[in-house]
Amino acid sequence: MSIRSRTIPPPAHDVATRDVRAAWFRQPIVWLGGAVLAASLGGCVWLIVVAGHYADPPLPVDGLQILKMPLTRPSPQKTPSSS
Repeated sequence: MSIRSRTIPPPAHDVATRDVRAAWFRQPIVWLGGAVLAASLGGCVWLIVVAGHYADPPLPVDGLQILKMPLTRPSPQKTPSSS
């Protein structure tokens, strides 16, 4: 057998000799990704809750409709001027 032959597998690493610093839970990018995921899911839930408290009033629709969709634009509502 040749010295340069790759037929002999390299020795298996023992669990006790593995570098503990390379574990997945010691990598800061994993924790950053988890924090970003948790913050985005929390933000989505918060927006859904807030949207449920402040429902939009229905628009006054006169005229023809197809599947509850008005065929014409509603007339603009007059707002009091601030002058």
